[in-house]
Amino acid sequence: MIPPSEQPTQTSSEHNALEAAGIETNAMTIPHHPDFDNGKWFPTWRPFQGDLDRNPVGINEYLSPSKSILLGIQHTFAMFGATVLAPLLMGFDANLAILMSGICTIMFFVITGGRMPSYLGSSFAFIGPVIAVTAYAGTGFNSGLDVALGGIMACGIIYALVGLLVMKTGTGWIESLMPPIVTGAIVMIIGLNLAPVTIQGVSANQFDAWMAALTVLLISGVAVFTRGMLRRLLLLVGLILSYVIYYIVTNVMGYGTPIDFTTVAAASWFGLPSIHTPRFEMSAIVLIAPVAFILVAENLGHFKAVEGMTKARVTPYMGRAFLADGLATTFSAGFGGTGVTTYAENIGVMAVTKVYSTTIFVIAGVVAVMLGMSPKFGAIIQTIPAALLGGASIVVFGLITIAGLKIWMDNNIDFTKNSNLVIAAVTVIMGTGNFSLMLGSFDLGGIGTATLAAIVLNALFNRQKN
Repeated sequence: MIPPSEQPTQTSSEHNALEAAGIETNAMTIPHHPDFDNGKWFPTWRPFQGDLDRNPVGINEYLSPSKSILLGIQHTFAMFGATVLAPLLMGFDANLAILMSGICTIMFFVITGGRMPSYLGSSFAFIGPVIAVTAYAGTGFNSGLDVALGGIMACGIIYALVGLLVMKTGTGWIESLMPPIVTGAIVMIIGLNLAPVTIQGVSANQFDAWMAALTVLLISGVAVFTRGMLRRLLLLVGLILSYVIYYIVTNVMGYGTPIDFTTVAAASWFGLPSIHTPRFEMSAIVLIAPVAFILVAENLGHFKAVEGMTKARVTPYMGRAFLADGLATTFSAGFGGTGVTTYAENIGVMAVTKVYSTTIFVIAGVVAVMLGMSPKFGAIIQTIPAALLGGASIVVFGLITIAGLKIWMDNNIDFTKNSNLVIAAVTVIMGTGNFSLMLGSFDLGGIGTATLAAIVLNALFNRQKN
């Protein structure tokens, strides 16, 4: 049974916060759904019986196995680039990170009771602190990995404790710290902050830039001009089409850099990545553990976006989500993996496909486990050119940014008020420009600094409801 503090009841302030997250429609309320708000750990599952072309697939609905598998693979593709890039930047094992992301996503499904559609992938919030702790030079294996892992585990424990506190006390205190003007800005800057890195990654030469643009065009074309299941697979289909064209242009016609399949031929079909043991040092813990509060702010924005898209009351289960993410981060680091977080990339996929079923994420997690345990399969995926992944990222990060804007629009945020103008303006520019402040030896990073600015400015200027 759900603890009393988690029962899906709404106060007037909570009701306003739920309205604020509306993304899909301008509905005034989020209705009670007996099969979702059933008082049990898991919702009541039911098959999807609507028209895929017109109706969204709810959190507690499921599709046929064939459609579910395809959609799950698409979510794996969506998270793959970032989940691989983060460990490479920190000197971690990328295959282990993929394996752990799959296991942690399944853990998240179980701990949240299948009520929060999210994928857990490598968190970029740890990169700065880990590099600072280990003095990692940027290439090869990180010799200080064990010390970093201890700090990440401590961070995960703190994050899990925050989750327990929210389960006990409710979300009211978080809602007061982060009303819609703040959460909308946080969601927006998550997309905008990643944009410069994405654009730089596809701008090394004109060939890559054109191939990225082609990928954007193909994905967009699938989204706009197709129907039914094909439209729901826009990222997967768009990437496959662009991959085939890239192969023809490079490997067959001789333009650009051809796709190299030597690593695929050399890789074995099955193999477990290396496990690493954490080591706890207070200097590392002090630097890395505060990342927990950045994750709280980041994931609050994610969960609000999810609530708005799904029109399901997931706010009462936010404590579970924080607890699940904290425990997953601790588990991952305990074996040598990165810290994990809910992925905006996959939220962007849901925004377009309108398939919110959490069973899809279990399949995505299983696919990721297969990738992590199969060096050959992982090698195949890693042959996807950076230009194509960059093109897909342009679409996904753009969708995330617009989701933040929709939170403002659907809540009717009054931008004739100077307080709202200042909060939004400062937060967006700080986050987009990656403006970073230091708290002692701890680097807040661009998203962390912008999030802190939004919370502080709101506390100073907006003492009344927006």
